[in-house]
Amino acid sequence: MSDINKDVHKHALLGGRLCLDFANTVSWHDSSEKSQELLTSYEKLVDWSMHANILKEEQSLSLLKKAENQPSKAKDVLQQAIELRESIYEIFSLVSNNETLASIDLSILNEALGNAYGMMRVVPGEKNFSLEFSNCEEALDGMLPPIVQSAIDILISEKELSRVKKCEGDPCGWLFLDTTRNRSRRWCSMADCGNRAKAKRFYHNKK
Repeated sequence: MSDINKDVHKHALLGGRLCLDFANTVSWHDSSEKSQELLTSYEKLVDWSMHANILKEEQSLSLLKKAENQPSKAKDVLQQAIELRESIYEIFSLVSNNETLASIDLSILNEALGNAYGMMRVVPGEKNFSLEFSNCEEALDGMLPPIVQSAIDILISEKELSRVKKCEGDPCGWLFLDTTRNRSRRWCSMADCGNRAKAKRFYHNKK
């Protein structure tokens, strides 16, 4: 595994849902000065997708090989992925604050939704039918439909939508699904932003 892969695989998946983890592929999202982009190349997009269990290693290697032969298309997919991520981030950030959504963000998500459903097929099971993604691993943007589906699943679920929160650590801004019984979660991680806030309170109280 390359150093790039090691960096990607250190990236914590704390959102509780695939689309929220995808939205969190920028560290310190709310700070223009401190923000750090994880998806700096198509390779890193594929690496993250494998880290998030969207793609298997064999599928990832196949996509990377195709990307080498289609660098322009791979670059376009990366930009498409980042645009989708930013729209998902904005949508759920605003939802978590009970603010009005921007039409452009919904338009981007709806366009991605149309593309995603173009890759879905009805598959018979033992007692019922299900929707499955077909041949996603063969397309350079094949990692995006499951992310879109994850976002839609939250948006159409009143229960889950009401539990989307934004980390209170300044300027973290990571999103997560609060699954605690009393909805008391405030941080992306107690080991990170939670501890920083605790240390900050201790310092001010002592001062």
